[in-house]
Amino acid sequence: MIKENFTIVIPAYNEEATIRDIVKRALKKCKSVIVVDDGSTDNTVKELNNLPIHLIKHTTNKGKAISLWDGFQLALKNKNDFIITLDGDDQHAPEDVDLLINKRKEHKKHIIIGARLADKDSIPAKRYYANKIANFWIAWAAGYPISDSQSGFRLYPSILFKNLKISTSKNSGFVFESEVIIKAAQVGIYSYSVPIPAVYKEDARPSHFQGVRDITLITLMVGKSLISRGMYPQGLYRSVIKPMILNIF
Repeated sequence: MIKENFTIVIPAYNEEATIRDIVKRALKKCKSVIVVDDGSTDNTVKELNNLPIHLIKHTTNKGKAISLWDGFQLALKNKNDFIITLDGDDQHAPEDVDLLINKRKEHKKHIIIGARLADKDSIPAKRYYANKIANFWIAWAAGYPISDSQSGFRLYPSILFKNLKISTSKNSGFVFESEVIIKAAQVGIYSYSVPIPAVYKEDARPSHFQGVRDITLITLMVGKSLISRGMYPQGLYRSVIKPMILNIF
């Protein structure tokens, strides 16, 4: 069996309280870890001292989209078969990387998403329903059901990013991860989900996800995509009226 190579990419912005622990645990799962510090104003970078990682530093805050993109580009130079992303705020357990990799064995050329929405009771209500709204729109535009479109804990086939044209502006933020799902579907790359625990700690820093603003931006992005495709009625049919069996656990 040919051994595959992969990299873990961790975008970070003001994560001094959690980043060192997250990265040390990630290194136990993969020797190749890229952290992209997005202009943090706290001690995030100092917390990474002496860790055997690739560190990309933005001098100013540019947003999650460009942080992920910069991490992907470095990973591609290392000729990885796939890339795993997780957040630096301790919402994702690096130990669950194995769940994504095991699921990939069934769906080798596709995206694997660690889905939290099955763990409804552990998710703040506003966040849960905001995600459900986003799932509806993104599923319509992608043309198949989506279990957790807003999870940043993902496994991507590296080939997806070699010719992908997508916005990485600061306003893209959380829109970027949603748009990736839609554009991937257009070239025959779908997402499959694996359930993971939802981790929302009481003492965690406030989420960078702003429900009303980010869902509005996601909806506008999806709206443009649908309009450009004549509202894509096939996508609505496949994702809502008669879902394709593509995204089940």
